Amino acid sequence: MALPELTLSLPVRVFVAAAVGALVGLEREGSDSGGTFAGSRTFPLLAFYGALVEVFFPAFLPVALAAVALPLTVAYVAKVVLTRDIGLTTLVAALLVVVFGAMAAHSARGAVATVVVGGVVTALLSAKDPIHTFAEGLDEEERRASVTFVLVVFVVLPLLPDRSVEALYGLNPRFVWLMVVFVSGLSFAAYALSQVLGTERGLAVTGILGGFVSSTATAVSMAEQAAENPSLYQVCAVSTVVAATVMFPRALVEVVVVNPALASQVVVPLGVMTVVAAVAAAVVYWRATVTMDADGDVENPFRLKPALFFGAVFAVILLVSEQANALLGSSGVYATAFVSGLADVDAMTLTLSRLAAEGVVTDEVATTGIVIAAVANTLVKAGIAWVLGTRELGKLVMAVLLTAAIAGLGTVLLL
Repeated sequence: MALPELTLSLPVRVFVAAAVGALVGLEREGSDSGGTFAGSRTFPLLAFYGALVEVFFPAFLPVALAAVALPLTVAYVAKVVLTRDIGLTTLVAALLVVVFGAMAAHSARGAVATVVVGGVVTALLSAKDPIHTFAEGLDEEERRASVTFVLVVFVVLPLLPDRSVEALYGLNPRFVWLMVVFVSGLSFAAYALSQVLGTERGLAVTGILGGFVSSTATAVSMAEQAAENPSLYQVCAVSTVVAATVMFPRALVEVVVVNPALASQVVVPLGVMTVVAAVAAAVVYWRATVTMDADGDVENPFRLKPALFFGAVFAVILLVSEQANALLGSSGVYATAFVSGLADVDAMTLTLSRLAAEGVVTDEVATTGIVIAAVANTLVKAGIAWVLGTRELGKLVMAVLLTAAIAGLGTVLLL
């Protein structure tokens, strides 16, 4: 059923414009340099200006924007002379607020967009210190890797055909690359947050962020720390389990993006696995006799080679899963899910979500396959703790993750 069109009267839309302008203005007035240029009164006025131009003289909006840019530039020059601060942030924010005013006055949809984008802009402005801290923390190699990755995304993605290509055995190149971008972006968001929070973080935060970036890397790092200091095996186990647990809600996010209709079935077993592992991790944490700040080894996921490798793995798994389902039925899908899950859960989760959306496999088969892949990857984390860490760490991690795996499989069988 289609949602009804949102309707907002003109006075309400103009009020929305002024409110967003005031929000940006309050943030700028509280900043170190913004208040001397424009603040909590100027920004709402700029929003009113854009709204009134859009209502009465819409054809002259570009001219009106250029006209207001002139006095804003003069004010900016005066600010530079007085404060010796040449930052352009407040000037750009002021011009954006004029556009926000026009957007909100244009239509109800424009008003909604104004609220959303205005909120993002305000958050971006207020996060000046964390953003600068993150940028300064990147070394030259990470900057080059990130820039190269972003350039390739924006250049390659629009050029790829959005259709099945016979030469690629029916694969859709744009969808494959879009999934690469999605998974890398999800990982990068957690990586950026980890850099802002610092290298020394609490166990839960380390596990959560490490799980979103790379639960395998986190498991390896914790195993190495436990091997160096065996008395820390309990707290290292907590971080390892949390990182492995985050894999379950991460998989659910991927399902929601690719095939929302499948989420209602997948959420139950993945939710059970998450709760069981989280409760067990909490028990281990409270019983720990020592504490420490965990430092997980997390690398920038915006790297071209790993992204290309993931794209190749995803494409192969997509093809193999289709063929396995055609030749062997659901048992072939489950075998593929287990084997691929040993290396990567994301590729199998995205594959089965896609195949279920296309009707190639049933929702039940897709759900079971995703859980099997998650279980296989969970067992890998336990193996890493046992082989690279200590016997005590391996036993504890194995007990917790094996319990979560059994709970997930049992839930699937009962559904």
